[in-house]
Amino acid sequence: MTLTRAELAQYVDHTLLKPESTPADVEAVIAEGAELGVFSVCVSPSMLPVTTPEGVAVATVCGFPSGKHQSAIKAAEAALSIEQGADEVDMVIDVAAALAGDFDAVQADIAAVRAAVPAGKILKVIIESAALTDEAIVGACRASEAAGADFVKTSTGFHPAGGASVEAVRLMRETVGDRLGVKASGGIRTWDAAVAMIEAGASRLGLSGTAAVLDGSEATGSY
Repeated sequence: MTLTRAELAQYVDHTLLKPESTPADVEAVIAEGAELGVFSVCVSPSMLPVTTPEGVAVATVCGFPSGKHQSAIKAAEAALSIEQGADEVDMVIDVAAALAGDFDAVQADIAAVRAAVPAGKILKVIIESAALTDEAIVGACRASEAAGADFVKTSTGFHPAGGASVEAVRLMRETVGDRLGVKASGGIRTWDAAVAMIEAGASRLGLSGTAAVLDGSEATGSY
């Protein structure tokens, strides 16, 4: 696959989710994202509302990073984020429910958040693929689709099991076909790694070291 720098940038959710991030850090990441030509900037919900230049969407997270929140709390968090200007919400599932094969519970959790994220706003579902078996990845993707999600997403970038892998992205794409988007995130630090994820089926990338990736050097950091 041959991509220009600008084309790759349009796959990117330029991400700042460090707990120590300040309002000044958020302003800087928005300015950097606009300069780089990314699709969106993704910030913690407590940092909302923010103002981005035209053409740069606002994304945030929900139930992050553990997913071990009551569904009603996740839904309320998502609703408040939408009220405060978020265009996209990336929610975390209960990973243990997926590992246990309780996909009805996974679906119900996602559906609760979907009800709080209205049509026209994007809901991405973080399944923490590195912590799941292939069977659980497939089940979580199917539950996400059944609950009305717009995307499935590999990782928070904070789980000790790791982040995105080409194999997980490929399996997620095979499961959802062209019906949902697939977002690869967590540990994507080079141009080649980013392109490999896209070739495997990713339609969005979560990056914190976006500038380094786009410049063809290696980014630092865990996300």
